[in-house]
Amino acid sequence: MKYRKFGNSGIDVSVVGLGTWPLGGDFFGETDEAKGIETIQRAIDIGVNLIDTAPAYGQNHEAETAVGKALKGRREKAVISTKLGVHRIYGEYVRCLSPSVVQVELENSLKRLATDYIDIYFVHWPDNNFGIEGALELLAKFKKDGKIRAGAVSNFSVGQMETAIKIGGISGIQPSASLLDRSNFENGVIPFAREKNLGVMTYGSLGGGILTGAFEKPPVVTDKELRSFFYDFFTEPKWDKCKTVIGTLREVAGARGVTVAEVAINWVLAQPGVTTALIGTTKPANLERNAKAADWELSADELAKIDDSYKKNLG
Repeated sequence: MKYRKFGNSGIDVSVVGLGTWPLGGDFFGETDEAKGIETIQRAIDIGVNLIDTAPAYGQNHEAETAVGKALKGRREKAVISTKLGVHRIYGEYVRCLSPSVVQVELENSLKRLATDYIDIYFVHWPDNNFGIEGALELLAKFKKDGKIRAGAVSNFSVGQMETAIKIGGISGIQPSASLLDRSNFENGVIPFAREKNLGVMTYGSLGGGILTGAFEKPPVVTDKELRSFFYDFFTEPKWDKCKTVIGTLREVAGARGVTVAEVAINWVLAQPGVTTALIGTTKPANLERNAKAADWELSADELAKIDDSYKKNLG
């Protein structure tokens, strides 16, 4: 496994990190907590030290709770990143950056994670009601108090990131990014982070699973399978276009003797400014296969072939 510094934090993170949103059990299909815990523990065993979670992953904080259970006796080997500011209320995702709420959120996350500090603490989304300044002030305070090692933000614009640097002294960002979703490269978010020496932890690196190449048809929407509401790759007009691009990935993967997912992850890691790419899985075997993306690099010709396919179909 390879490691990179997460911006100016001094924290070494594996270039492939484990995202635990699927462990919530209500967005990417039902999951088995025991198998998810096994996956987290296997991640640590093979050198994937970055475990990303959030209170909003699951109606009752299932993902954070599972991470706490999985890392019992292994805490010192893990870099835990979790988030504040998004709550589950009657099944809805509700943003709230009220400082009084944020203070309670931190203590609750520490309890669920069975730890006395969080390595990287993200403001999950901006909040138009309470604004971002109060939460950013608390990030700086949490770091000063030793409750967190580094503050960071997710889903922020460049202007909001500038405020976060000034008030919160942040060390990184977590934007969506994949070879199918290039918005945060094009809108300047990731280039700005690179310029300011902020760590970049991408989510959606496998496009909600479409870039594994495992879907022949879009997943059927149920009360526990809702990825198509967040990722528009699973609906037309993008579905067929994305399948064509994935065909190109299959060609690259076949010539190299690797998986389609490895190629997709490798593309993200090859982009300037990216520190680490999150992959979400609750199966140890999938984790092990995907983590192999850290062991090799796409050539310039392979990157050009992938980008040409993207431009022809989705650009």
